[in-house]
Amino acid sequence: MSIIKHFLADPKLLLNAVGEGIYGFDLSGNAVFVNPAAERMTGWQSAELLGKKIHQYHHHSHADGSEYPADECKIYKTMFDGKTRQVQHEVFWRKDGSCFPVEYTSTPIYKDKQIIGAVAIFRDVSQQHNTENALREALNKVQVLTEQLKDENAYLLETLNENWQDSGLVGNSDIFQAMLAQLELVSKTDSTVLILGENGTGKELVARNLHRLSERSSQPFVKVNCAAFSPTLIESELFGHEKGAFTGANEKRKGRFELADKGTIFLDEIGELPLEAQSKLLRVLQEREFERVGGSKSIRVDIRIVAATNRDLRQMVEEGSFRMDLYYRLNVFPIRVPALRERIEDIPVLANNLIMQLNKKLGKQLKGISKKALYALQGYDWPGNIRELQNILEREAILSKGRLLDLSQSLNLSEQTRAEHGVLTLAQAEAEHITRVLDMCNWKISGTNGAAEKLGLPESTLRSKMKKLKISKDP
Repeated sequence: MSIIKHFLADPKLLLNAVGEGIYGFDLSGNAVFVNPAAERMTGWQSAELLGKKIHQYHHHSHADGSEYPADECKIYKTMFDGKTRQVQHEVFWRKDGSCFPVEYTSTPIYKDKQIIGAVAIFRDVSQQHNTENALREALNKVQVLTEQLKDENAYLLETLNENWQDSGLVGNSDIFQAMLAQLELVSKTDSTVLILGENGTGKELVARNLHRLSERSSQPFVKVNCAAFSPTLIESELFGHEKGAFTGANEKRKGRFELADKGTIFLDEIGELPLEAQSKLLRVLQEREFERVGGSKSIRVDIRIVAATNRDLRQMVEEGSFRMDLYYRLNVFPIRVPALRERIEDIPVLANNLIMQLNKKLGKQLKGISKKALYALQGYDWPGNIRELQNILEREAILSKGRLLDLSQSLNLSEQTRAEHGVLTLAQAEAEHITRVLDMCNWKISGTNGAAEKLGLPESTLRSKMKKLKISKDP
């Protein structure tokens, strides 16, 4: 009870005991009271401030150092309009010239209903700001790490999400088997491989199998499509970049060469690589080291390089669009992937392999492809190669209602084009023509408007040919 009496007798005892800083002002803005907490926080002693315009000591400037005019001071405004104000995002200045963030309340003081001054109660929120900044930085770091993790996992996901087109290297033709023999020989080495072939022939599939057969198979396989990035971004994709290396480079990022360390990097469409990036790639091939964009530190990597192109690199060298020294570095062990028109005899096994993949992808239960459809497939010259075959089979699988896949649309190809590529044997051409006529006649062989009549053949001759060519209504 005695303590309460003391406080009632002298209210300053209570004001001096609180942890918040307290300033009292008269209507002229002069300090009339400064408590010990305010002295501790600002370094200004009450004897230095009492009777003086306190704004010029602790509130003269904003946090950025710009002037804070007294007539804009929210504490002074309270003395003029009698409005209580709660203020954040301002600073008070210490005697040593430093500042600290504050939150304060300015309240008018009345006597006989007249404003006689104001009181400002403030607290130092430096710790709160530090905690918020630390939390913000931590969240930013989490975001950056999350983005980096996404970047690094993108390559893994790219591999794991390879769709049905990764159907496996299948085929019995001599030209295809010769390629597989080359692939097996070089897979056990770390030699650089250049895969050549038209679009859609399966160059990436060859590269992936090369990696799978190698001693690096348990390490990353990282693909770079050199045609997918602009000249300004390809170096960043290949070699990574440092923070601030260019506009938008807010954080350091690993390039694909770093991600492929100990594994294989596949440079698809290498012929599209800009000349400036070609020179940096040459250094990696020679020394197995590089710098990130915007960096100066050399990074060493242990990688196996596999490149692929559908372009004539030798001709590009002659034209000056591809470096000769890089060409010879890449062309250590070239593997040519044959076009589908060069291995027409592989279409049956390719089609069956693709149909098995389509069954998984589409939830179908197709058991094969009709002979009629095979004849048509083998009579086409396949400018889009295996990729085109995949697309056609997928479309037909979606449309198919039976267990045997057939072609709902004809593959329109001129006889001249077929002759140029030698796609059909004479027997195949004859079988296709007879099948087409039988279809037109709804498989009526004899009689008026029958297939024999339209073909100008005796019925017995047509039946003999059908048996020899294994033509039947039900494949």
